[in-house]
Amino acid sequence: MISILVTGGAGFVGSALAERLAENPDNHIVVVDSLITGNIKKIPVSDHGNVKFIKCDVNDFNDIAAVFYAYRFDYVFHYAALVGVKRTLANPVLVLKDITGINNLLNLSKNTGVKRVYYSSSSEVYGEPVEFPQNEHTTPLNSRLPYAIVKNVGEAYLRSYYKEYGLEFTIFRFFNTYGPKQSKDFVMSRFISLALVNEPITIYGDGSQTRTFCYIDDNIDACLNAFSQNKFVNDVVNIGGKDEITILELAKTIINVTGSSSELKFLAALEEGDMTRRQPDTTKMESLLGRAVTPFEDGITRVIEHGQFVSLLH
Repeated sequence: MISILVTGGAGFVGSALAERLAENPDNHIVVVDSLITGNIKKIPVSDHGNVKFIKCDVNDFNDIAAVFYAYRFDYVFHYAALVGVKRTLANPVLVLKDITGINNLLNLSKNTGVKRVYYSSSSEVYGEPVEFPQNEHTTPLNSRLPYAIVKNVGEAYLRSYYKEYGLEFTIFRFFNTYGPKQSKDFVMSRFISLALVNEPITIYGDGSQTRTFCYIDDNIDACLNAFSQNKFVNDVVNIGGKDEITILELAKTIINVTGSSSELKFLAALEEGDMTRRQPDTTKMESLLGRAVTPFEDGITRVIEHGQFVSLLH
């Protein structure tokens, strides 16, 4: 039996990861989450009975240490973090506390025989990019936002623990991921939820800022293939969509796909945190997938067809 810890496992991506890991009866999955932003309804129930949920704050050493010493993990997926642009801007000190969680998790991992730590970093580490597409080995580190700083510090911790203690790692830099079960704190799910009820879709600024969007299945498939195939060990992988789209184009596409009568409402641009462009170099991710990525409009349709998506928005 392989023992695996998933922190932040009541979150959107973490719960999807735990669900897929639990499909293998040889895996025993322990999901921990403080439920500050996670939703207990998202925690998977496995047919194999191999998922255990523990309400736990990774930033509290005694809390998370008890879990480590009880289960002796082989692998750790550290996905716990305070997320969401508005939430992280409004709670900068709370964001910085996640550094304590990273320190706790790595100390416990190296002291209890964990073989490798998989870390959910973010496209925010690129700040305002200096090249396109954004390559894993060109990181300008020019963002002053606490969330971006924490993710950069987390990456530095992983590299340092490998160099000094031999604790292996893989860093996944997530760009915008979307899919069923995502809360409406994020642009894709927010736009879809508004379009489905024909309410105005609000856009910050003129909507010219660009993003790429990765369907959840593509994210999970790529990350799990890195895990099962031992690829990109002690390395960084961008996990994101390939096609760049403006936020205005995103809103119009969602209105078209949903057949919505929603109007567009433009608000003042955010003072910070809304980077002008995002486009990852997905060469490594595509090598992990070994298949075509989910077409953008197909992904939106899948989200709409998933009834649980709407229920979780309210």
